[in-house]
Amino acid sequence: MTNPAAFPDRIPHVTETETDTDAHEGGSAKKARATRRRTLFGLGALSGVLAGAAALAVAELVSAAVRPQAGPVVAVGGAAVDRTPAAVKDWAIRNFGTGDKLVLESGILATLALFFITLGILALRFRRGGSAGVLVCGAVGAAAAVGRPDSTGFPDALPSVAGAVAGAVLLYVLTGRLTTAPARTGGTATAGSPGRDRRGFVTAAGAAAVASASAGVLGRYLNAAAGGDAVASRRSVRLPAPGSPAGPVPRGAGLRIPGVSPFTTPNSAFYRVDTALVVPRIDATSWRLRIHGKGVTRPVTLSYDDLLRRELVERDITLTCVSNEVGGPYVGNARWTGVRLAGLLAECGVRPPSRGGPADQLVARSVDGMTLGSPVEEVMDGRDALLAVGMNGEPLPFAHGFPVRMVVPGLYGYVSACKWIQDIELTSFAAHDPYWVKRGWARRAPVKTQSRIDTPRPFARPKAGTVMVAGVAWAQHRGIDKVEVRIDDGPWQQARLAAEDTRDTWRQWSFPWQAVKGTHTLTVRATDRTGRPQTGQRARTLPDGASGRHSVVVTVE
Repeated sequence: MTNPAAFPDRIPHVTETETDTDAHEGGSAKKARATRRRTLFGLGALSGVLAGAAALAVAELVSAAVRPQAGPVVAVGGAAVDRTPAAVKDWAIRNFGTGDKLVLESGILATLALFFITLGILALRFRRGGSAGVLVCGAVGAAAAVGRPDSTGFPDALPSVAGAVAGAVLLYVLTGRLTTAPARTGGTATAGSPGRDRRGFVTAAGAAAVASASAGVLGRYLNAAAGGDAVASRRSVRLPAPGSPAGPVPRGAGLRIPGVSPFTTPNSAFYRVDTALVVPRIDATSWRLRIHGKGVTRPVTLSYDDLLRRELVERDITLTCVSNEVGGPYVGNARWTGVRLAGLLAECGVRPPSRGGPADQLVARSVDGMTLGSPVEEVMDGRDALLAVGMNGEPLPFAHGFPVRMVVPGLYGYVSACKWIQDIELTSFAAHDPYWVKRGWARRAPVKTQSRIDTPRPFARPKAGTVMVAGVAWAQHRGIDKVEVRIDDGPWQQARLAAEDTRDTWRQWSFPWQAVKGTHTLTVRATDRTGRPQTGQRARTLPDGASGRHSVVVTVE
């Protein structure tokens, strides 16, 4: 029989009978051997998990010296988002909402755990093969990091490479403790048993766990601290008083009916839908915005202070995400402060197509590589298109685009609301397809007229009598003219509209329903200022926004 000590790279084959004596072993001996085999495989799996944890911890620590976005989980997650079909992304947003990123990262970690468990068991037979698998995993992470749109190049590969090397070495060491015996008299293992240094394994595994945890915690701390300059710059911002302030919200614009969304959405409750797994933290003092491209006769690069020195305007504007299903939550109203984008473009020599301008698309680029395409005609048609610096009276929150983002009323966010903007290029729809257009979404996307029932909630059980049915309706840049409610298959009945702020904001509405016992379906529809009622034809969000009428089923007791 081959001497296991002669081949330290392999574990002795424990799954087959090796001698004639083995064939006649008693039941207890076979059970003991099976138990040893299961224990060995369990320790191999543990070795793989510890190697994976070490790889991620070292990568996290090294990413603090590069940038948080270069970490392998973030890089692979971003690559996965980029390659996911639009319908799947839409499903994720619909089902997980703003938690879709957490779900994605959890899925990546679970997949990595299974992968490293497999490598750990494999390494019991082929130590070098297991370690090679870890290096391959690191190569995938490095390729994903370097291939991101916002990559800084080779340095972004360093976290994955360093983590993979650490994980490969650790896996080789741990499985070596399981497959070779400690030195004894004559340097040989105890006869008749595979060589295993259990004490050495426990010591090495414990040390690896402590070191990995320490490296991971330190890396997280350093990555958080790396955004300190950005946090300080935001804290130091004092937004100048707007030269064109928004008027007070009209009395009666908010109905104060329990369950209805407030007229102004607090920053903490405002929806967030984007592809950034790590929210960019940008130092406003170093931020720059470049405006260039077709028809730009005077290209310009602006600093944050340059924008603050210009006249600021303040406007209430409702934003809507194209991934918002009928009756969905991805719509919110805020008071935005910023610089008129049309005026800035005009100073750069830009003319809309209706006035002979050669560019019909404005491509906005974010610091994380995202590109959004807006129609130049709409941006310059007189609506309050802004380069926003403030939201509800304070500098933009990081999650909503600090230091600067775009806001264009009447267009879905994916063609107008670029967060963390750093570049504006004037081009044409024929010459360039932005990020979402490449993934099947429409080039042009005006917001569709929609309405929503906020109260009563679906499957509510109100008491018979007067039940207040209420909610919100929106048709940005056209305005809401009328809202109607239908009970079951009855006639449409006009609801009471709250006071209008501007045509760029949503409107609340209410309808006192004389409810009778039984199960009922409540349906709402809105009509915009053009006289066009909200369609009843259902359409999913892809490619240019959902349509249909929101309804809820309630049981009156």
